[in-house]
Amino acid sequence: MRDTPIGPLLLAATDEGLALVVFHADEKTAAGAVARLTRRLGGGPAPAPHRTATLTETARQLEGYFAGGLREFTVPLDWSLTTGFNRRVLRELADGVPYGTVVGYQDLADRVGEPGGARAVGTAMGSNPLPVVVACHRVVESGGGIGGFGGGLETKRALLALEGVLPQPLF
Repeated sequence: MRDTPIGPLLLAATDEGLALVVFHADEKTAAGAVARLTRRLGGGPAPAPHRTATLTETARQLEGYFAGGLREFTVPLDWSLTTGFNRRVLRELADGVPYGTVVGYQDLADRVGEPGGARAVGTAMGSNPLPVVVACHRVVESGGGIGGFGGGLETKRALLALEGVLPQPLF
């Protein structure tokens, strides 16, 4: 777990790369996330030098991001916790929506060839196993609304403010 300005984050990696980022990772939330990940991947947490290196580098990059110096994460990602449409949308988000910008749900659906798929994009954002690193906070409503966010709207606002998209919260 890592303490961050938006609260504790649980980070998990596989041999392929960073696989999971969990918001508000208190003891109970972290234990539940690890149990679900263990069931999904068929094995429990096990230290390995390359996994440790991925987690250490992710923590370093998160520190840089929250300090305002890092604009693009470069850690290897394990996409195995997402499939199909959701994976296509999240990969487009990761590759095509840079730091300090936002995209509408419908625009993101259009980018992956699914006109009319705005609601499905919202579902994909809600199931994103790699929030912050794959920046689902950058997806907003086309009418100017902030939209939803699995980490909570205060967290979304804080991340968008960090990136200069919204004014910094007053308190």
